[in-house]
Amino acid sequence: MRLSELPLYDELPELGQLKIRHSWGHLPMEKGTLAFIDTEQVLDGASLVVSGKAVPLNLGVNAFDPPLFGRDPIEHAVVETSRNEAEDVIGRFNPQASSQLDGLGHVRAREYGYYGGITDLDEARKRLGMHHWATSGIVGRGVLLDVARFRAERDGASDPFSGFGYTPALLRETAQWAGVELRAGDVLLVRTGWVEAYLALNAADRQATLGWDGLHAGEATARFLWDARIALVGSDNPAVENGPGDPQAGSLHRRLLPSLGMSLMELLDLKMLGEQCRAQEKWEFQFVAVPLNLPGAVSSPANAMAIL
Repeated sequence: MRLSELPLYDELPELGQLKIRHSWGHLPMEKGTLAFIDTEQVLDGASLVVSGKAVPLNLGVNAFDPPLFGRDPIEHAVVETSRNEAEDVIGRFNPQASSQLDGLGHVRAREYGYYGGITDLDEARKRLGMHHWATSGIVGRGVLLDVARFRAERDGASDPFSGFGYTPALLRETAQWAGVELRAGDVLLVRTGWVEAYLALNAADRQATLGWDGLHAGEATARFLWDARIALVGSDNPAVENGPGDPQAGSLHRRLLPSLGMSLMELLDLKMLGEQCRAQEKWEFQFVAVPLNLPGAVSSPANAMAIL
């Protein structure tokens, strides 16, 4: 795929009355923007491995008790199947209850459907299901924009529960501070500090938290991500975009998943990665994720790691 031949965001058609732009017909439906990652990006990511330090980016599957947004907690039992063997039995497992990867069948654009205009869920599961990504995995160049650390050094400590929206200008400032550039096909990770702050709270204080910092949900963010040819975007908050939502800004999920074919990773554990990147003064790395090979699934545990 010649990325330079793809239209810029403002050249894409609008999706009906939603006033958001879509890439339908420009990308393979089963891949979406993951099609931005080709052999060149895989090799580029591999060339960044210098120290050999592998950093998992996943919280425990039961890290949130209770899970956010009313999702079911995992049911896990270990049973002895014979005198000499034990096995795990898992029930009511929601892949989105912890560190997760959204599939293109996760969110639809109202009456216009899922990515590519698919309006039937069964068809969406077949054509957009997680099994398409699982067969090849996701491997390439990752970049961490540690906005939480940048803001702390520039302005002092910030509150990750404030609901502050990270604009493209702030992302560019963070990249300049880190001395890293975004390239076509990158996996972009954005650290807000929310996960570690939330998990450090007691149960009562968790109940009282209402917001989280993250990418601003407006059109400018979608334009920035598409024009930079970002393949995948993730963060350490519940939605990648800031919350709670602002009707004036709209939904970044709707702008990305069903419209542009760009997936999101949420609730990642980016604390150790931020520390390693800071210590090495190196904010790029090989990124690897292996989605759950479950035909028709609309989400997966992130199963992600960075290798520096």
